[in-house]
Amino acid sequence: MLVVALSLIAIGGYIAPERITEALGITTSRSFETQTNILDEADEDADSERPPDVETIPTSGFDVVIVVESEQFFTSEGAEAIRSVVEHLESQDYVDNILWMDKIPSLNIFGLSEPLLPNKEAAPERFERSKQNAREHPLINGQFLSDDGNTLLLMVRFNYFFVDDESIFTSGIREAAEQQLVNHPDVKMNFFVTGRVPFRLTAQSSQQDNQLKYQSIAYGMIILMSMVLFRGIVAVGIVAAAPFLGVFWTLGFVRYLNLQMNPFIDVVLPILVALVAFTDGVHLMVQIRHERAMGLKGLDAAREGVRKVGLACFLTSLTTAVGFGSLALANHELVRDFGYCCVFGVGLAFLSVVLAIPLACSTWLGQRIHIGYGKGYVDRNISRIGGIVDLVLRYPRRMSAIGIVLSLVLFSISLTLRPDDRLGDLLPRYTEPAIANQKMDVAMGGLSQASITIEWQTGDDKQAKNVELLQILQDIDDLLKQEQLIGHPISIYNLLEALPGSGPAATRISMLDLLPPSLKRSYYTPENRVAQIKFRVQDLGIAAYGPVFQRIQDGTQAIIADHPGFTVRLSGAPIWRWENIYQIVVDLVTSLGTAAIIIFLILACVYRSLRIGIISILPNLFPLCVAGTYLALTGQALEIVTVCAFTCCLGIAVDDTIHFLTRYVEEKRETGDESEAIRKAFTSVGTALIMTTLVLVCGFMTVMLSEAREHRIFASMGAITVASALFGDLVFLPAILKTFSPEKRVKDQT
Repeated sequence: MLVVALSLIAIGGYIAPERITEALGITTSRSFETQTNILDEADEDADSERPPDVETIPTSGFDVVIVVESEQFFTSEGAEAIRSVVEHLESQDYVDNILWMDKIPSLNIFGLSEPLLPNKEAAPERFERSKQNAREHPLINGQFLSDDGNTLLLMVRFNYFFVDDESIFTSGIREAAEQQLVNHPDVKMNFFVTGRVPFRLTAQSSQQDNQLKYQSIAYGMIILMSMVLFRGIVAVGIVAAAPFLGVFWTLGFVRYLNLQMNPFIDVVLPILVALVAFTDGVHLMVQIRHERAMGLKGLDAAREGVRKVGLACFLTSLTTAVGFGSLALANHELVRDFGYCCVFGVGLAFLSVVLAIPLACSTWLGQRIHIGYGKGYVDRNISRIGGIVDLVLRYPRRMSAIGIVLSLVLFSISLTLRPDDRLGDLLPRYTEPAIANQKMDVAMGGLSQASITIEWQTGDDKQAKNVELLQILQDIDDLLKQEQLIGHPISIYNLLEALPGSGPAATRISMLDLLPPSLKRSYYTPENRVAQIKFRVQDLGIAAYGPVFQRIQDGTQAIIADHPGFTVRLSGAPIWRWENIYQIVVDLVTSLGTAAIIIFLILACVYRSLRIGIISILPNLFPLCVAGTYLALTGQALEIVTVCAFTCCLGIAVDDTIHFLTRYVEEKRETGDESEAIRKAFTSVGTALIMTTLVLVCGFMTVMLSEAREHRIFASMGAITVASALFGDLVFLPAILKTFSPEKRVKDQT
C-alpha cells in the first residue's frame, strides 16, 4: 500500500503538479532566469536613475550579441553588406532594435552629423580615415569594434511578442544574417551568436539532452554489471527495481517544487539516487540470497536479511542525507535546492530498498534468487582478496601509520586548491555561445562588463567638483590600464580626452557640455551625482581576476582617500562572482566539515563507542583527500561543482564503512576475537562492497561521456572517491581497528 501511495503521488508530479500545489495553496514558481542569475552580464547598478528625456547608449544587458568577423568592414562592398544585414535583421518582427557602431554619435563638437561608415560610393581613402576615426572613438573601440577593426558587435534587443520559437535567439537570427549576406557574394563575413539569452537557452538545451541520454547509459550499465556480478536475471531485476522506484519517486516529488531546471537536479540527482539505492540494494540482496542458500523460505529470508542489513542501510541513508543536506547551508540557491532534493531522494531511495526488495523476494519472484549464489566472479575470488586483510592484520601498526601519513600528505596537497568560477564552464566548448565568448575574450577583452561607480556629495562649487571628479577618473583610468586583463575602460574622462585640443582632460572640463547627451549621460549623471567607469572582463575565472580586482579595489580606495566627499564602489556580474563565489565555496566547505562531524557523532552514538566513531574518520576522509589531490595535480580548482562532489562523495563513501563496521560489531559481539571479527566482517560484506564499488564506478564513468564539463568533473571525482573508499575500508580500516582495539591495549600494558 505504501509503494502504491508513493507511486501515485509521484505520478501526480509527472502529470499535473501545479494543480495539486495550487489546491494546497503552495507557491513553488521559480523561473529559469532566477536560478541562473549568475549568467547575467548586465550590471544592474549601471543604470542609475536617468533623466527621462535623455536616451543613453548601453553597452551591456542586450538579449543577443552577434559577433561578426570580417576584414572588409571598411571597404565599399563590406560597408554595404553589413548595413544590408542590419537593415534586414531590423525588418524582422521579432527584432526590436540593433545597436551597433554606425548608430554611435561622433565626437564632433560642432554637432555635425558624420557617419562612421561612409557610403559605398566613398573613396578608399575615406574608408581608411573612417577606420582610423572608429578606432580612436572611445565608445566604439573595444566596445563595438575590435582594435584591429576585424570584429564587429551587433547588440540586439528582441520583441518577445513576435518570438514563437526559441531557436530564433540562436540559430534563427544568425541564419537570417547569413541569408542576407548571400546577396553580397564578394564579401566574406562570419556570424556567431552569444549573449544572455543564447547562453541560457544553450545551457538549458544541453541539460535536457544529457538528462535522458546519460541516465539511460548509466541505468543500462548498472543492469549489465548486475547481471555479470549476480549471475541471475531475477536477482538483477529485483535489485534494479529499487533504484528505478527511487528515481521515479524522486523526480515526481521534485516536480512539485518546480526545480527541474537546476543542472545538478536534472542530471546528477537521478544518477546519485539510483547509485545510492543500488548500493544498499546489493547489500540487502546479497544477504537475502545467503539466507535462501542456507535453507530459509522466501518470507523468512527477507525478514532475516532486513534484520541483519536493515540497520546498516538506514545508517547509510541517514549519513548520506546528512552529507547532501549540509549543502542546504550554502548561500547559492542552486546548491541549496540540490541539497534539499538530495535529502528527499535519499529518503525515498531507502524506502524503495526496504520496501521493494523484501516484498519481491517474499513472493514467487524470489523463489529462485539464490540460484547462482556463490558462483559469481567476486564470490569465487573473495578468498583471494581476503589475503589483503590477512596481510593487514599481520602488520596493523605499519599499515595504520602508512594510512595516517598518506592521508596527511594528500590533505596538504589538497589545501593548495583555490576557489574559481568561469561562465564558459556551464556550456559544452563546441556550442556557438561558448565559441563566440572565446572570440570576445580575444578581440574585445571579454563579453562581461564591470564598473566603478563614483558618487559625491552636493557642493557649492559645481565646477570645482567636476574638475576634481575628472582628476579621480583620470587616476582610476591610469590604474585600470596597468592591468593587462582589464579591457578598454571608458568614462567621460576618455570621451573628453578624445576631443580635439591639447592638455589634460581636467583642463577641458568646460567642454563637457559639448559632448552628445546620449554619450555623456551613459557615464555621467550630475542630477544623481554619479559617474561611472566601465571595463570589459574576460571569462578567465575568479582565480585569475581575484588579485586583479583586489588591486583595483585597494587602488581606488587609495585614490578616493585624497578626495573627501567622494565615494567609490565596484559592481557588475564579474565583481559579484569575485565577492560571492569565494564565500559560496567557503560555505560549502563549512557544510562538508559539518557533515563529517555529524556523521562521526551518529556513528559513535549508534555503535555506542567513541573509539569506533574516531576510527571511522580516516577511511572516510582518505578518499576525499585522494579526490582533492587529483584536482590539484590536474590543475583544477575549488568550484561549486567540485565542493558539491566532495560533500556528496562523503555521503556515498561512508556507506561502505558503515556496512563493514556494522558487521564487525556483530561478529565481535559473537566471537570476542578482534582479528576473527574483522575477517568474518570482510567475508560477510566484502562481496557486496566490491560489487557495489564496481557498479558505482561504472555508473559514474558513464557520466564522463557528458558534454558538460561540470558533469565530467563530478563523475571523475565520484569514481575516484568511491574506488579509494573501498581501498580505505579494506586496508586502513581493518589495520586501525586492530591497532586500537581494546584487547590490543590490554596486551601492550601486560
